[in-house]
Amino acid sequence: MVVQLTLVGLLLLASAAAATVNGQAKEDCLDRCGDVSIPYPFGTDEHCYLSSYFQVTCDNSSNPPKLLLGELSSEKNNLQVLNISLEGELRILNYISYQCRSNDSGEVDHLIYSRSQLWSGQFNISSTRNKFTMVGCDTYACIEGQRGEQISRTGCISICNSLTEDQNGSCSGNGCCQTSIPDRLSTINLIMGSFYNYSNISDFNRCGYAFVVEESHFNFSSNDLKDLMSKERQPMVFDWAFGKDTCQVDEKTQTNYACKGKSHCNKRKTGWGYLCNCLEGYQGNPYLELGCQDINECENSNLNMCEHPKRCVNTQGNHTCSCPMWYRGDGRKDGERCIFNHLQMIHAAMGIGVALVVLLVSSTWLYWALKKRRFVRLKKKYFQQNGGSELRQQLSGQGSTERIKIFTSEELEKATKNYDESNIIGRGGFGTVYKGTLTDGRIVAIKKSKMVEQSQGKDFINEVGILSQINHRHVIQLLGCCLETQVPLLVYELINNGTLSDHIHNENKASSLMWETRLRIAIQTAEALYYLHSVASTPIIHRDVKSTNILLDDDYNAKVCDFGASRLVPLDQTQLSTAVQGTPGYLDPESMQTYRVTEKSDVYSFGVVLVELLTGKKALFFDRPKEQRILTMFFLFALKDDSLFQVLEGCLVNNGNHMQILKVAQLAKRCLSVKGEDRPTMKEVVLELEMIRMTGENAEQNPEENTYLLGESYAHYYLGGGESSIATQSMAGSFLLPVSNAR
Repeated sequence: MVVQLTLVGLLLLASAAAATVNGQAKEDCLDRCGDVSIPYPFGTDEHCYLSSYFQVTCDNSSNPPKLLLGELSSEKNNLQVLNISLEGELRILNYISYQCRSNDSGEVDHLIYSRSQLWSGQFNISSTRNKFTMVGCDTYACIEGQRGEQISRTGCISICNSLTEDQNGSCSGNGCCQTSIPDRLSTINLIMGSFYNYSNISDFNRCGYAFVVEESHFNFSSNDLKDLMSKERQPMVFDWAFGKDTCQVDEKTQTNYACKGKSHCNKRKTGWGYLCNCLEGYQGNPYLELGCQDINECENSNLNMCEHPKRCVNTQGNHTCSCPMWYRGDGRKDGERCIFNHLQMIHAAMGIGVALVVLLVSSTWLYWALKKRRFVRLKKKYFQQNGGSELRQQLSGQGSTERIKIFTSEELEKATKNYDESNIIGRGGFGTVYKGTLTDGRIVAIKKSKMVEQSQGKDFINEVGILSQINHRHVIQLLGCCLETQVPLLVYELINNGTLSDHIHNENKASSLMWETRLRIAIQTAEALYYLHSVASTPIIHRDVKSTNILLDDDYNAKVCDFGASRLVPLDQTQLSTAVQGTPGYLDPESMQTYRVTEKSDVYSFGVVLVELLTGKKALFFDRPKEQRILTMFFLFALKDDSLFQVLEGCLVNNGNHMQILKVAQLAKRCLSVKGEDRPTMKEVVLELEMIRMTGENAEQNPEENTYLLGESYAHYYLGGGESSIATQSMAGSFLLPVSNAR
């Protein structure tokens, strides 16, 4: 009778536990809207959700009902929720932003559909599950998002002339372009533009589209160029978590600690905050007081180790297996039979124990030996896969083996303390840069790319091959590389004063960067490019000259870096036929049309850098009126309308050197000529900049010469006249920030 009551009690407890586990919402709260479950901490009413960030609304006006994020009365309730996972993911439907050629006159209504902003509240846009995607044949787009206290941007360019150039399923730049999204983005803005207002391709593509989409969901088709607008929305994934501190801090203080009974805290692998999980042997919702309930392993043969189901006894968080319960004819009762069996098992175990110890020791030794052998073979595989033999042969032929060292993976792990996060000195779309200390005491920068595609290996070998031939004081010095890892590594000299972009685009730093220093940086950068074009044993076109690729040392001396996109020019040629590659805002418009890259392409990009030094503004800046977003056009209009000194950096205008500034501005104008043949060579640029520096402020002491060189309007501005007004011109479109490997 007692046994029967016990079994009945266990069955009742199991039924109650199963019922509780199935309930993922708070008591008396809506746990489903249509076919979407609503687990706590999410909820539709104030007492049903943890905080307002987790509020959702069930819209019963549609059939079937739709679950929306936020309040029904809020302006931000336009996101439909498809699924909520207690693993920290929220799947929603996101709108597609687009702009179209509105009529045959070529006018374009920018972002005709106004949904160009996505607000995620406390959540992050998942960088592992989503991709930023752009579709169009004459389109560029940028995604701009908040990342903590900083703004992070990335984007794409897509150019094609016909539908035959587009490949279904491929999103690599022809008709479709995709790029990764930076970690920890919250609110984002989408910015779009067109190079030629779709005028050349309007018969098959009148619109450009941009959206964030779940990577596994979107598969490009050439038909998307015509009717993607009909799809209207695409799924994407948010990451959600609790707290801004670590698990230990919240658990210790118990302030807003989210993990309830029978659960534990786990820090998110990416992003901020933490999530909760039920303890082993429990299941359910760890955010509810009684959400984690015991799993009855006895009901599932795969969860228990018992020989027979009737011998399984469930316990809290675990289970046990009882002894066989039968009656023997010799008079022994059930308990005595169990003891007898246990003694036999103990004796057998002691007999096997010694053999197991010997087997364990020998197998452990064999395991480590085999593991070490596999590790050595894996390093050799990566070495060959990363082009080690090809690079060794290339360096040997150039006589660079003494200057460029091939490091082992162990050496760089030791130098960076196994790539500890405290040694990170830079992070971007290309990957991560670590500070390391070699065994000989040298402090270096180690570039670890996060890309693992096979095509990246060619860029890596290309950069090593080019840098091994360069020996110039204003070009970053390559010390060596490592090919024994899945992602190849580059080792450079450490330049730890940031990039030119960091200094001229930061208000606090820019004011201390005087004109003499800016002019010296321009001369040093020009000298480096002249060396690449004309002095190196084989001419080199950098192809990605920009302020973020110019490093500054402690004395503000320039070092040109990042040669991943550079190409060697055969001695019998003056140009290369290649795909358009580089950073929007710095790209040579002639190269974009002809697909031919020359040394004059670098001259154009250097002209943009000169304009940045003069104005302190970014090549593309979106916090300005539409007609002022592209820096080169804004600068050239100001120069044409005699309003140059109204757009220059304030600290430059107020500290004299006006004659030098104007001459540099005129040089920048020549570098930015649309036709490459009208631009000066880098040798001419170096000579002209040196001449400008040598003249110094002597020109300021000769008013007559000022009048002759500055022109009537500029001389009037500085020699006693009034200020000229900035001409307001129409500048088409907007643009985006640097894109890695986008075409």
